[in-house]
Amino acid sequence: MEYKIFSLGANDGLATKIAARLGKPLGKVKCRSFSDGEQQVQFLENLRGKNVYIVQPTNPPAENWVRLLLAIDAARGASAHQITAVVPYFGYSRQDRKSKSREPISARVFATTLESVGATHFLTMDLHNDAIGGFFRHTIVDNLYARHIFVPYFKDFFKDALAAGELVVVSPDAGGVVRAQSYGKRLMKDGELAIIHKERDIPNQIARMKLIGDVKGKVALIVDDMADTCGTLARAAVLLMESGAREVYAMATHGILSGDAVKTVEASPIKKLFITDTINGSRELGEKIEVVSVGDTFGEAIDRIESGESLSALFETD
Repeated sequence: MEYKIFSLGANDGLATKIAARLGKPLGKVKCRSFSDGEQQVQFLENLRGKNVYIVQPTNPPAENWVRLLLAIDAARGASAHQITAVVPYFGYSRQDRKSKSREPISARVFATTLESVGATHFLTMDLHNDAIGGFFRHTIVDNLYARHIFVPYFKDFFKDALAAGELVVVSPDAGGVVRAQSYGKRLMKDGELAIIHKERDIPNQIARMKLIGDVKGKVALIVDDMADTCGTLARAAVLLMESGAREVYAMATHGILSGDAVKTVEASPIKKLFITDTINGSRELGEKIEVVSVGDTFGEAIDRIESGESLSALFETD
């Protein structure tokens, strides 16, 4: 069955790489903002009976979400056969539970909204919490992992430290231990791990941090799913250096980098922060931030979906 790939403007660079991997041009779609800020989306190609892939990460501003929802509704109205929302970064995923009274579970709100407007398939990467997939009741969810491209990259980048047994993977909090372990066991025979225990008073501000594990004389790699303000990351790097680490590196799938994040990274002991291009990469990222593209991974996922192949090969790394 014929399929088409469209980009709604939030990350045209990644969408272009995905299309190139598949050997297809991006479909023609018109997106514009009216003078009052309202959004308009119009597909300029016939969608009847076709599988449609709409690439749109949903990081702020909220217009990114609005365009995606409008585009899905338009595709359904144009009689598309299947509509896949390709959302490399799922905005509001950190609001995945009710922590206080009278709060929404925002991730669930957007999941059910995507479903209600007609998304038949949801393709994303490194959800903040895998359980978010359970918020979708009818839409098929495929959550890809950035480790598919990061692990081979790190095996080459840290080859000397790995050969000497001097790399240690660090989880920035207790909640990220499983993620850090998934990298540790694929990078190292022993899968050595250190954990930073932090006590959070208010969002984006950490009161106290303690290190569990030995990093003395080692190359530390902090593994996280997203880098937002990077304040916690910078403080973690300072703690690791004070604890005897020889060098500190960090990785995060989603480089949100809000506020003064880039300056914070530049001023920190972090030698390099590795991120992917799930969020628009046409930003000034400074000298320490390096982008590793996930375009081929998403392209391969779409290729496998279209050919009826399993996506499991994209979940595991040798």
